[in-house]
Amino acid sequence: MRVLISGFGTVGQGFAEVMILRKDFFIERYGKEISIVCVMDSSTYVSNESGLSPNELLERKKTTGKVGTETYQDSLKVMDSVDYDLLIEVSPTDIKTGGVGLKNIRHALESGKDVITVNKGPLALKFCELVSLAKKNNCKFRFEGSVGGAMPIINLCRESLVGENISSMRGILNGTCNFILSKMDNGQSFEQALKEAQQMGYAETDPTNDIEGYDAACKVVILANSVFRKSVTFSDVNITGISSVTSEAIALAASHNMVIRLIGEVSDDKLEVAPRLIPKGHPLSITGTLNAAQVVTDLAGPITVSGRGAGRIETASAILSDLVSIMDDRKERGGKCRNQ
Repeated sequence: MRVLISGFGTVGQGFAEVMILRKDFFIERYGKEISIVCVMDSSTYVSNESGLSPNELLERKKTTGKVGTETYQDSLKVMDSVDYDLLIEVSPTDIKTGGVGLKNIRHALESGKDVITVNKGPLALKFCELVSLAKKNNCKFRFEGSVGGAMPIINLCRESLVGENISSMRGILNGTCNFILSKMDNGQSFEQALKEAQQMGYAETDPTNDIEGYDAACKVVILANSVFRKSVTFSDVNITGISSVTSEAIALAASHNMVIRLIGEVSDDKLEVAPRLIPKGHPLSITGTLNAAQVVTDLAGPITVSGRGAGRIETASAILSDLVSIMDDRKERGGKCRNQ
């Protein structure tokens, strides 16, 4: 498997680390290791048809701040210059336009390449178009890490629960908001909790996408389209963030043995992100940066999963899961990929 990585920030570097950790796994399972033939960051790239050393990629990025010595203006020209089988698209998320990630995913699928992404922007804006492209060009398109990081939710619903009728899904889909609300449970003000989240690296300098519910809304769209077979985009979600949640509201909830959590919900008639009252002890009353989701099915009943919603290795583990699935599929079909 010849891999091209677009994006070498936190998650891209995490994937390189996972390739080092799982080298023997791939050799034992497939008789050879993964070959990384090209990596792009925001301004530079490096390629080698014989394969690149993950250790050298990580060291160069650490010491120089760049993954390569060659600069580029057009990512598509870089992609066309390399013979690869699979694009791993982990460039920064742009929920307004889809950004370079959308352009790269489109181009890879149009070129007959398989794609794995954790980039929420393209999926929240152009999900149906990208799935159609994958089917048209007989390619695999997987995105487990785009919702909940290491928390297995998309593949759980589409594979392990494939025979179930899923009536609804609701959950904590943004670890930053959960951290802030957990701190407010302990008496901090919203402003204090947000500042601590930023200091610890959980929240960006501009935390708008998190605290206003936009990040969670993107994930609601992805779940709605991938699990409920809807055809919706970011603009279809009713969104209320947590910036208006007061210490008084937190205290009032506590007096009734409840907590306030930002909940994303998907059902046949609802697409919503909003603060909700959750009883203490409920699976969705978790604290800290964890994500959690509850899937309501007709046969198995409610199923709850939780896990770390962010982190370099955690999110890379979801990419690993998708990669193994694609490689198993190719192995079973003599090297050919099948439709989404």
